[in-house]
Amino acid sequence: MTLRDEALGLWQAGVAAVDGYAATARALEGPAPDCILAVGKAAGTMARAALDRYGPVPCLVVTKDGHCPGLPGHVRVIEAAHPVPDARSLVAGAALRQAVTELGRTARLILLVSGGASSLAEDLVPGETLESLAALNRSLLSQGLDIGAMNARRREISRIKGGGLLSGFKGTEVRVLAISDVPRDEIAVIGSGVGAAPQSVRFAYDCRIVASNRIARAAAEAASDRPVLANQECLYDDVRVLALQIGARLRKMAPGVLILGGEPTVVLPDTPGQGGRNQALALALAREIAGHDNIAVVVGGTDGSDGPTEAAGGCVDGATWGDGAADALRAADSGTYLAAHEALLVSGPTGTNVMDLLVAVKA
Repeated sequence: MTLRDEALGLWQAGVAAVDGYAATARALEGPAPDCILAVGKAAGTMARAALDRYGPVPCLVVTKDGHCPGLPGHVRVIEAAHPVPDARSLVAGAALRQAVTELGRTARLILLVSGGASSLAEDLVPGETLESLAALNRSLLSQGLDIGAMNARRREISRIKGGGLLSGFKGTEVRVLAISDVPRDEIAVIGSGVGAAPQSVRFAYDCRIVASNRIARAAAEAASDRPVLANQECLYDDVRVLALQIGARLRKMAPGVLILGGEPTVVLPDTPGQGGRNQALALALAREIAGHDNIAVVVGGTDGSDGPTEAAGGCVDGATWGDGAADALRAADSGTYLAAHEALLVSGPTGTNVMDLLVAVKA
C-alpha cells in the first residue's frame, strides 16, 4: 500500500463515521412527526433514515443534483444547484415555506438540515431576483470570505434563513437534526440558519447536531496505525497561506499522521479554470512537499464535491508537482492539472457534509 493509499484510507474512515443515514438514525427519538422536511447535500440520506423509522410520513427533500438515491415514491424531491443557486432553488425555498405554513396547530415537524442549504433553497424578500441572488453568491464565493460572513449576507435577502422558515410554523413541536459544516457547529450558521428558531418561539423547539468535523477527525485518528501527531480544526485561511504553513510543518515533523479539518478560502480570478478550494490546496501542498517521497496528503470536501466540480479534492505526494503546475495554480485550474497526473480525489456523493478533511502521512 502506498502512502497515498494510506492517507486516502484514513480520509475515507473519517467520512464514513459521519454518514448521514447512520448519524440521523442514531439521533431519532420520540413520536412520529406529521411532516419531514430535509434540506442540504445530505438531505436524501437523512430523510431515508427518518422514513425507515417512522414510515410513510409526508416528506419533502431539497438537495443537490445526484444526491438523492433510494427514497420511497411518495417523497417529493427537488434537486437544485450548488454552489450558485438556480431557478429550482427558488422553487425549493417556496415549497419549504409552504409546507411549514400549511401544518396545523397540533402538528409535529422534523427538520433535517445539512450544508449546502444556503444555495439549494431560497425564498427571496421583495425586490430581490434570481439574477441578484446568483450574482451575490458568485461574488461571495470569489472573495475568499469565511462561511459566517457569507451566510450573514445571504440572510439579509432571505425569508427562510436566519429563523425565517420556522417563523411560519403554527404547530406544537419542531425537532431539528443537523449535520454541521461550520465552525463551532452553530445552527444559526448551518445553511444560513434555515433550521434556526425564530426570535419569538411559540412551540417546543429542540435542535441536535448529529455529525461534525470533530467526529470525522476522531474516526480518522482511530483508524491510523501510525502515531497521530496532531488532530486540529484549523483550516480557516487562504489556501496559499495554509499550504505554506502546513508544508513547513510536514517537512519538519517526525514520521506520523497529521489530521486537520475546517474550510479553507480561495480568491478566484475573473475567469477561473477547473477546480475548487480543496484541489487548489492539494496542488499548493504538492509544491511544498515536492521531492519528499516519504510524504502524502489527501484533502477533500467530506460531501464528495469541491466547488462546481465532480471531484472532492486531491491526493498528492512528492512526485505530483511538475511542469505546468504553477500556471494551473495561478489560473485556479488545479483540477485540470491534478486530473492529468492521476491526483484527483473522486468519491462521488457521500451522504454527509462536515466541511473539509485533510490527512497527511509521513513515513
